[in-house]
Amino acid sequence: MNWPVQEAEQRFSELIRSATTDGPQVVTHHGEEIAVVIDIAEYRRLRGEIVDFEDFLRSEPGLEDLDLTRSREVPRNLDWMV
Repeated sequence: MNWPVQEAEQRFSELIRSATTDGPQVVTHHGEEIAVVIDIAEYRRLRGEIVDFEDFLRSEPGLEDLDLTRSREVPRNLDWMV
């Protein structure tokens, strides 16, 4: 979607939300494309930054406090032959 600068300023929260849900959002000034607002994950992908899987998981809303520690318990032996 194209956003004139003035509309992008007035509806900034919606612009950001659209960038994260609908993809890149183009900002225009007098009909000329001047900027693109993109999701941070897309920005990092384009920059070639490698995102650690743990950081990726923690970046999701609601998963910031996710316990990702691995159990050090030795697994039990199972007899698969019945």
